[in-house]
Amino acid sequence: MKVLFLKAVLAAIALGALSSCSFFQRASHQPRLLSKVEAERVSDQRSSWDSALWPSGGASSQPDGFLPGEVALAVKAAAATLPVDRHGRPTYFNEDIRHRYVRTTSYSHQENEVGAVGRLNAMGTTLKYGRVRSAAADWSRYPVGTVFRIKGLPHVYVVDDYGSSLVGTNTIDIYHPTLRLMRKWATRDAEIHVVRWGSWEQAANLLRGRTRFEHCARMYYAALAKIHIRRVALREESRGKRPSL
Repeated sequence: MKVLFLKAVLAAIALGALSSCSFFQRASHQPRLLSKVEAERVSDQRSSWDSALWPSGGASSQPDGFLPGEVALAVKAAAATLPVDRHGRPTYFNEDIRHRYVRTTSYSHQENEVGAVGRLNAMGTTLKYGRVRSAAADWSRYPVGTVFRIKGLPHVYVVDDYGSSLVGTNTIDIYHPTLRLMRKWATRDAEIHVVRWGSWEQAANLLRGRTRFEHCARMYYAALAKIHIRRVALREESRGKRPSL
Protein backbone atom coordinates (compact mmCIF):
# COMPACT_ATOMS: atom_id res chain seq x y z
CA MET A 1 0.00 0.00 0.00
CA LYS A 2 2.82 2.40 0.86
CA VAL A 3 4.43 1.60 -2.48
CA LEU A 4 1.22 2.43 -4.39
CA PHE A 5 0.78 5.69 -2.42
CA LEU A 6 4.39 6.71 -3.19
CA LYS A 7 3.87 6.03 -6.91
CA ALA A 8 0.70 8.14 -6.94
CA VAL A 9 2.52 11.07 -5.31
CA LEU A 10 5.38 10.86 -7.80
CA ALA A 11 2.90 10.75 -10.74
CA ALA A 12 1.11 13.85 -9.47
CA ILE A 13 4.40 15.74 -9.15
CA ALA A 14 5.40 14.75 -12.70
CA LEU A 15 2.07 15.91 -14.17
CA GLY A 16 2.39 19.23 -12.41
CA ALA A 17 5.84 19.78 -13.81
CA LEU A 18 4.69 18.97 -17.36
CA SER A 19 1.70 21.30 -17.19
CA SER A 20 3.99 24.18 -16.31
CA CYS A 21 6.05 23.77 -19.53
CA SER A 22 5.42 26.28 -22.34
CA PHE A 23 4.65 23.42 -24.74
CA PHE A 24 1.46 22.67 -22.83
CA GLN A 25 0.45 26.30 -22.28
CA ARG A 26 -2.52 27.67 -24.22
CA ALA A 27 -1.39 29.92 -27.09
CA SER A 28 -1.93 33.63 -26.51
CA HIS A 29 -3.89 35.57 -29.15
CA GLN A 30 -2.45 38.94 -28.23
CA PRO A 31 -0.04 40.39 -30.85
CA ARG A 32 3.65 40.31 -30.03
CA LEU A 33 5.24 43.72 -29.70
CA LEU A 34 8.16 44.28 -32.08
CA SER A 35 11.51 45.26 -30.68
CA LYS A 36 13.09 48.51 -31.84
CA VAL A 37 15.48 46.65 -34.16
CA GLU A 38 12.66 44.61 -35.71
CA ALA A 39 10.52 47.72 -36.18
CA GLU A 40 13.35 49.51 -37.97
CA ARG A 41 13.90 46.50 -40.25
CA VAL A 42 10.21 46.42 -41.20
CA SER A 43 10.27 50.18 -41.86
CA ASP A 44 13.33 49.85 -44.13
CA GLN A 45 11.67 47.03 -46.08
CA ARG A 46 8.51 49.11 -46.50
CA SER A 47 10.53 52.11 -47.71
CA SER A 48 12.36 49.96 -50.25
CA TRP A 49 9.03 48.68 -51.57
CA ASP A 50 7.51 52.17 -51.76
CA SER A 51 10.53 53.57 -53.62
CA ALA A 52 10.21 50.82 -56.23
CA LEU A 53 6.68 51.92 -57.18
CA TRP A 54 6.08 54.17 -60.24
CA PRO A 55 5.59 57.02 -60.22
CA SER A 56 7.38 57.65 -56.95
CA GLY A 57 9.50 60.37 -55.49
CA GLY A 58 12.03 59.82 -58.24
CA ALA A 59 14.06 56.99 -56.72
CA SER A 60 16.55 55.70 -59.26
CA SER A 61 16.36 52.11 -60.47
CA GLN A 62 19.77 52.42 -62.11
CA PRO A 63 23.09 52.07 -60.24
CA ASP A 64 24.43 55.44 -61.44
CA GLY A 65 21.12 57.30 -61.61
CA PHE A 66 21.81 58.31 -65.21
CA LEU A 67 19.88 55.88 -67.42
CA PRO A 68 16.10 55.37 -67.32
CA GLY A 69 14.46 52.40 -65.65
CA GLU A 70 13.00 49.51 -67.62
CA VAL A 71 9.59 50.01 -69.20
CA ALA A 72 6.96 47.94 -67.41
CA LEU A 73 5.34 45.19 -69.47
CA ALA A 74 1.91 46.51 -68.48
CA VAL A 75 2.72 49.91 -70.01
CA LYS A 76 3.86 48.28 -73.26
CA ALA A 77 0.76 46.09 -73.31
CA ALA A 78 -1.52 49.11 -72.83
CA ALA A 79 0.15 50.84 -75.79
CA ALA A 80 0.05 47.77 -78.07
CA THR A 81 -3.34 48.65 -79.55
CA LEU A 82 -2.38 52.20 -80.53
CA PRO A 83 -1.16 53.27 -84.01
CA VAL A 84 2.59 53.67 -84.27
CA ASP A 85 4.98 56.16 -85.84
CA ARG A 86 7.81 55.31 -88.21
CA HIS A 87 9.90 54.11 -85.28
CA GLY A 88 7.21 51.70 -84.15
CA ARG A 89 6.34 53.65 -81.01
CA PRO A 90 2.73 54.35 -79.96
CA THR A 91 0.89 57.54 -80.85
CA TYR A 92 -1.25 58.80 -77.97
CA PHE A 93 -4.23 60.90 -79.03
CA ASN A 94 -5.78 61.22 -75.57
CA GLU A 95 -4.12 63.80 -73.32
CA ASP A 96 -5.65 62.08 -70.30
CA ILE A 97 -3.13 59.27 -70.80
CA ARG A 98 -0.12 60.73 -69.02
CA HIS A 99 1.76 57.50 -68.34
CA ARG A 100 3.46 56.71 -71.65
CA TYR A 101 5.87 54.43 -73.47
CA VAL A 102 8.20 56.48 -75.67
CA ARG A 103 11.40 56.29 -77.67
CA THR A 104 14.07 58.69 -76.44
CA THR A 105 17.22 59.91 -78.11
CA SER A 106 19.96 62.28 -76.95
CA TYR A 107 21.51 65.47 -78.26
CA SER A 108 24.09 68.06 -77.23
CA HIS A 109 24.93 71.61 -78.27
CA GLN A 110 28.49 70.33 -78.80
CA GLU A 111 27.30 68.58 -81.97
CA ASN A 112 27.31 72.05 -83.57
CA GLU A 113 24.21 71.17 -85.58
CA VAL A 114 23.35 73.49 -88.45
CA GLY A 115 20.78 76.07 -87.31
CA ALA A 116 21.53 75.59 -83.61
CA VAL A 117 23.03 78.62 -81.88
CA GLY A 118 25.33 77.56 -79.06
CA ARG A 119 23.48 76.41 -75.97
CA LEU A 120 20.25 78.20 -76.88
CA ASN A 121 17.00 76.29 -77.31
CA ALA A 122 14.18 77.00 -79.77
CA MET A 123 12.65 79.45 -77.30
CA GLY A 124 15.82 81.53 -77.26
CA THR A 125 16.70 80.64 -73.67
CA THR A 126 19.54 78.50 -72.32
CA LEU A 127 19.26 74.71 -72.43
CA LYS A 128 18.94 73.35 -68.90
CA TYR A 129 20.84 70.50 -67.26
CA GLY A 130 20.28 70.47 -63.52
CA ARG A 131 17.36 69.37 -61.41
CA VAL A 132 15.25 70.64 -64.33
CA ARG A 133 16.50 69.48 -67.73
CA SER A 134 15.68 70.38 -71.32
CA ALA A 135 14.11 68.08 -73.88
CA ALA A 136 13.11 68.44 -77.52
CA ALA A 137 10.04 67.01 -79.23
CA ASP A 138 7.49 67.59 -81.97
CA TRP A 139 5.61 70.58 -80.54
CA SER A 140 2.35 69.43 -82.07
CA ARG A 141 2.55 66.26 -79.94
CA TYR A 142 4.34 67.55 -76.85
CA PRO A 143 3.81 71.32 -76.91
CA VAL A 144 6.38 73.76 -75.57
CA GLY A 145 6.30 73.89 -71.77
CA THR A 146 5.27 70.24 -71.30
CA VAL A 147 6.75 68.92 -68.05
CA PHE A 148 7.41 65.21 -67.52
CA ARG A 149 9.40 62.72 -65.47
CA ILE A 150 11.27 59.62 -66.63
CA LYS A 151 10.91 56.39 -64.69
CA GLY A 152 13.96 55.66 -62.59
CA LEU A 153 15.36 59.20 -62.64
CA PRO A 154 14.93 62.04 -60.12
CA HIS A 155 15.01 64.92 -62.61
CA VAL A 156 12.17 66.99 -64.05
CA TYR A 157 12.21 67.49 -67.82
CA VAL A 158 10.63 70.35 -69.77
CA VAL A 159 10.05 70.51 -73.53
CA ASP A 160 11.68 73.77 -74.63
CA ASP A 161 13.26 72.68 -77.91
CA TYR A 162 12.49 70.87 -81.17
CA GLY A 163 14.37 69.24 -84.04
CA SER A 164 13.62 68.58 -87.69
CA SER A 165 14.12 64.80 -87.28
CA LEU A 166 11.55 64.69 -84.46
CA VAL A 167 8.64 66.08 -86.47
CA GLY A 168 6.00 63.47 -87.20
CA THR A 169 7.30 61.13 -84.49
CA ASN A 170 6.65 60.54 -80.81
CA THR A 171 10.37 60.56 -79.98
CA ILE A 172 11.62 62.79 -77.17
CA ASP A 173 15.20 64.05 -77.44
CA ILE A 174 16.97 64.45 -74.08
CA TYR A 175 19.55 67.22 -73.82
CA HIS A 176 23.07 66.52 -72.46
CA PRO A 177 25.84 69.12 -72.19
CA THR A 178 28.67 66.89 -73.49
CA LEU A 179 29.14 64.44 -76.33
CA ARG A 180 30.24 61.76 -73.86
CA LEU A 181 26.98 61.93 -71.92
CA MET A 182 25.01 62.15 -75.16
CA ARG A 183 26.58 58.93 -76.45
CA LYS A 184 26.11 57.21 -73.12
CA TRP A 185 22.35 57.81 -73.30
CA ALA A 186 22.15 57.01 -77.03
CA THR A 187 18.66 55.72 -78.04
CA ARG A 188 16.49 54.13 -75.37
CA ASP A 189 12.90 53.24 -74.67
CA ALA A 190 11.58 54.97 -71.59
CA GLU A 191 8.49 55.18 -69.45
CA ILE A 192 7.40 58.76 -68.81
CA HIS A 193 4.75 60.49 -66.75
CA VAL A 194 3.45 63.81 -68.07
CA VAL A 195 3.18 66.08 -65.05
CA ARG A 196 1.78 69.11 -66.89
CA TRP A 197 0.91 69.77 -70.52
CA GLY A 198 2.40 72.77 -72.26
CA SER A 199 0.58 75.24 -74.51
CA TRP A 200 -0.33 74.66 -78.15
CA GLU A 201 -1.11 78.36 -78.41
CA GLN A 202 2.41 79.28 -77.30
CA ALA A 203 3.86 76.68 -79.67
CA ALA A 204 1.88 78.11 -82.60
CA ASN A 205 2.91 81.67 -81.73
CA LEU A 206 6.59 80.72 -81.68
CA LEU A 207 6.33 78.72 -84.91
CA ARG A 208 4.27 81.25 -86.87
CA GLY A 209 7.29 83.23 -88.04
CA ARG A 210 9.28 80.11 -88.92
CA THR A 211 6.97 78.43 -91.41
CA ARG A 212 9.50 78.94 -94.22
CA PHE A 213 11.18 75.86 -92.74
CA GLU A 214 9.28 72.71 -93.64
CA HIS A 215 9.52 71.05 -90.21
CA CYS A 216 8.32 74.24 -88.48
CA ALA A 217 5.43 74.57 -90.93
CA ARG A 218 4.32 70.99 -90.24
CA MET A 219 4.35 71.56 -86.49
CA TYR A 220 2.62 74.93 -86.84
CA TYR A 221 -0.37 73.66 -88.84
CA ALA A 222 -0.67 70.55 -86.70
CA ALA A 223 -0.69 72.75 -83.58
CA LEU A 224 -3.42 74.94 -85.15
CA ALA A 225 -5.48 71.80 -85.73
CA LYS A 226 -5.09 70.83 -82.06
CA ILE A 227 -6.17 74.32 -81.00
CA HIS A 228 -9.25 74.12 -83.25
CA ILE A 229 -10.23 70.70 -81.88
CA ARG A 230 -9.89 71.92 -78.30
CA ARG A 231 -12.02 75.00 -79.00
CA VAL A 232 -14.73 72.88 -80.59
CA ALA A 233 -14.67 70.52 -77.62
CA LEU A 234 -14.95 73.39 -75.13
CA ARG A 235 -17.79 74.93 -77.13
CA GLU A 236 -19.71 71.65 -77.19
CA GLU A 237 -19.13 71.12 -73.47
CA SER A 238 -20.48 74.60 -72.70
CA ARG A 239 -23.63 73.67 -74.60
CA GLY A 240 -23.95 70.44 -72.69
CA LYS A 241 -23.17 68.29 -75.68
CA ARG A 242 -20.48 65.69 -76.25
CA PRO A 243 -17.94 66.79 -78.90
CA SER A 244 -18.00 64.74 -82.09
CA LEU A 245 -14.36 64.54 -83.15
